[in-house]
Amino acid sequence: MQPILRYMPTEFKWDVVGTRFIWYVMTAILIVVSIASISTKGFNFGIDFAGGILMEARAEKVVDLSLVRSELNELGLGEINITTFGDTGRDIMIRVPEQPGGDQAQNVALKKVQGSLGAGYEFRRTEVVGPKVGAELIISGALAVALAVTAIAIYVWFRFEWQFALGACLALCSDVITTLGVFSLFEMNFDLTTVAAVLTIAGYSVNDSIVVYDRVREMLRKYKKMPLPELLNLSVNRVLPRTLLTVFTVFLTVIALLVFGGETLFGFSIAMLWGLFVGTFSSIRVGMPVLLYLDLRRDDLGGVPGSPMPERKTA
Repeated sequence: MQPILRYMPTEFKWDVVGTRFIWYVMTAILIVVSIASISTKGFNFGIDFAGGILMEARAEKVVDLSLVRSELNELGLGEINITTFGDTGRDIMIRVPEQPGGDQAQNVALKKVQGSLGAGYEFRRTEVVGPKVGAELIISGALAVALAVTAIAIYVWFRFEWQFALGACLALCSDVITTLGVFSLFEMNFDLTTVAAVLTIAGYSVNDSIVVYDRVREMLRKYKKMPLPELLNLSVNRVLPRTLLTVFTVFLTVIALLVFGGETLFGFSIAMLWGLFVGTFSSIRVGMPVLLYLDLRRDDLGGVPGSPMPERKTA
């Protein structure tokens, strides 16, 4: 029995290859803007990287932010950032910049803030990060992203052919660079949860690329004489329903994190939302058409794990 309503077409007819130059230009612009912003503006590092004090507290009644902010700014600890999260108006997050004088100065500043707030607050989370630890975390975060991209490239190269590995890496690098560019351009708080989001985006992007590439390889075996541009378009259109349904499901989950996750998960949620869009976009619009320029041939499928051996020619 056929369903009365269809929520998406049963067959797509997108011309991905024919419009590739438009998407290449858009991707290039996004990458250039991202690199320019990172080079000139840098990142708005959070407590994890920049050092300082992070506190989460719950008040007995709804918090008057302007009053609390004025009281804490009188302590002479620099520009203190105070935000609310949750839906009760009683939960606040306080960020105190790093104080000169080492760990002892940070502990003194922490006690001043707690004393100024008084006994009407329950302190649920307190983090004190020194500048040395912050610098080490920056290096570790960059190393984690670089190693993840390298490991993914090696896996795709082994699992498929070098053309697929290069295409996946180009799509993956554009995803990572543009995500970092969004945080730099809009001066959003960049912390360890953002690094976790970038790594999650990398995994999601390469998963999308592998699904599409697997269909390309299947089509290359099935349609021996179909021109490559037509075959690439057919492969993309065959996997689009699955891809769009997956994106929509993950999108609903990330929206829930964005709405109910509070300040702590805000950066992670924004990075994931952007990653969903750019990861799907790059896998289809960047990683797929680039195969036209990498001399992909049906003969290359022989000898690769999971691929059938080339047919022998008989006299």
